[in-house]
Amino acid sequence: MSQGQWYPPEWPDRIRALAAGELTAATPRRAATVMLLRDPAPRAATPGPVVHMLRRRTSMAFAGGAYAYPGGGVDPRDDDRLIGWAGPSLERWAARLGVATVTEAQAIVCAAVRETFEEAGVLLAGESAGTVVGDTTGADWEADREALVARDLSFAEFLDRRGLLLRSDLLAAWARWITPEFEPRRYDTWFFVAALPEGQRTRAVSTEADRTVWIAPAEAARRYDLGELLMMPPTVSTLRALTPYRTAAEALGAAEVQDLTPVLAQARLEGDELVLSWPGHDEFTKHVPTVSETGGAS
Repeated sequence: MSQGQWYPPEWPDRIRALAAGELTAATPRRAATVMLLRDPAPRAATPGPVVHMLRRRTSMAFAGGAYAYPGGGVDPRDDDRLIGWAGPSLERWAARLGVATVTEAQAIVCAAVRETFEEAGVLLAGESAGTVVGDTTGADWEADREALVARDLSFAEFLDRRGLLLRSDLLAAWARWITPEFEPRRYDTWFFVAALPEGQRTRAVSTEADRTVWIAPAEAARRYDLGELLMMPPTVSTLRALTPYRTAAEALGAAEVQDLTPVLAQARLEGDELVLSWPGHDEFTKHVPTVSETGGAS
């Protein structure tokens, strides 16, 4: 078992409560996260693209101290009204994301683009279908970013104010994971991949993170295996899936063949153990004794 897996101490008790019918599963909230890639500098030590990651503050209630990608929950206003849009149609996005309506598809893609701007200062938008904004580090951009974070400004209002279209062709859906039923905070999260636009750069602006890093996916996975970087299973799985690609464009091109079947953890009793597993991802399987810390049976 890898040593860097995020594993809250309260999970065994919550799993037992769910199995006993004493716990009602929370409804997962829609969310999106983006694996932002850039190609390495010439003669870089590690071949292939690097990915932008944040370390969540240890004070965070969900996955504190874990490394993750920029992302977060859907703002209810993300599907409030149609926005300026470039790239594949909302109908195509709905089919790809596995959702019933175009408004759901818009909300999920909007969340991916908005959260990347809020947490990394990178904006996948342009004045036309063939352009993308350049430097977004000025004071006016920062004022808008802070207004989005505070929910004083909706993403649709932000795009309209600046005369921008969301460039949905600059990102692609990669995976979908749903927080286990025994977690109190649950998310139905779509993972996207995107390349850092030319002229833009990431900034350490997220109030939820205390560190940011550009790192090769293989190196991040290696350090997870050594127990040096704490991560959740979806993060590790997507990092490993990125390792074969030599460029950001190559990874984006491979996104269409990635399986978006939702991955949901399962818990079952086997003798004196609870077995926690993620279907199709055997490396994350955990065996939890059913005997409590006081020595009695649960």
